[in-house]
Amino acid sequence: MTTRRTDRTAAPVSTFTQALEAAAEPAALSPSSHNCQPWGLGRATTGAARRAAADLTGEDADEYLVLALDRGRELTALAAHAVEMEVSCGLYWRILLRGLAAQGWTTTAVRVLDDAPFGGGGSPFGAEWPSAWTPLCVVALRRGAPAGERLDDLRETALARRTHRGPYRPQPVPAGLLRDLAETDAAEDGAGPVHVRHLTGPRDLRAFAAFVARHAGRDFGHRAAWRETHSFLRRDLADAAARGDGFTPEQLFGPMSRPRRAVMRCALAPVTMNLLGKVGYHRVLAAGLADLVRRTPAVVTMGFAGRTPGRADLLRGGARLADYWWRATRHGLSLHPVSIVIQHEDLRARLERELSLPGRTFFVSRVGVAGAPAPRSHRRADAAGHVAF
Repeated sequence: MTTRRTDRTAAPVSTFTQALEAAAEPAALSPSSHNCQPWGLGRATTGAARRAAADLTGEDADEYLVLALDRGRELTALAAHAVEMEVSCGLYWRILLRGLAAQGWTTTAVRVLDDAPFGGGGSPFGAEWPSAWTPLCVVALRRGAPAGERLDDLRETALARRTHRGPYRPQPVPAGLLRDLAETDAAEDGAGPVHVRHLTGPRDLRAFAAFVARHAGRDFGHRAAWRETHSFLRRDLADAAARGDGFTPEQLFGPMSRPRRAVMRCALAPVTMNLLGKVGYHRVLAAGLADLVRRTPAVVTMGFAGRTPGRADLLRGGARLADYWWRATRHGLSLHPVSIVIQHEDLRARLERELSLPGRTFFVSRVGVAGAPAPRSHRRADAAGHVAF
């Protein structure tokens, strides 16, 4: 098994290996739940692997790539995490393919592996395929003319993108920009469309903030979910950099002194949260989040057209989210996902009813101009790598 890492280089891209490394750099900066980075990337290089990929895609191509879910990195505490993980993989996949297209590597065929429960020895890709990876999608690529997008622009936006959890400026987001962000393109690979809706009116924003205040505390009080969330809480930026994943207290609550950080780490520990939950601490945290929502100029929701989305829909949702987030970043906007209100089936259904949201909601986020810079999230050493098989 061979793993290659991305290294920035100023040399002209002349081979697929160089193009893949260059495209993987911005893709690896894609957001994911808890910054868990659940994706895996394989490149078919052996004769057997290339034949398998050609059979799956029906295309005799120059190159084949396989997107995978790394089951060793996925979140599992809640059923909704299964959707979040594949959406996160789809987001990464979209940025990777955009980076390749910018260098002239065009996708000529796609096969979503909806009906292939591969894993371990069941994989069609041979012994070199990692046993902890579930293949999600295979693409065939050919060398052609570069797309209109510049790789440098894609990389620059990836470096600028942040998840801003602090206050946003109160100025409204221009209606024309929101309309542009909400525009959808044609569905691909058998996936249904993704519904995008913005909440900007005072009534809708108050209703959503009230919903958060009433219900967001459930996740803080859910033992298994909070234990998993806490496992990604890093002591400080140095700890996050060393581990290459997760998030810090500052990323949740803004700048703080060392004593306050120590107090917050103690208060957020699962045992402490369980004890404090008996006196309503989870409701205090929910009220704080609701206050941020109440002072946010816009909220975006995304939903699948069907009530039971398949894998193609999940990957398509991730692609749509990638395009939205990257475009929003280019316009100086920040996002702060409020996933806590859609991670429980009954809450998600109630939110859809109360706010008349279209489709099956899979993403909810604050949108606006951040009031202060946010620290960047770190990435694991192999987040931009791939496995040759």
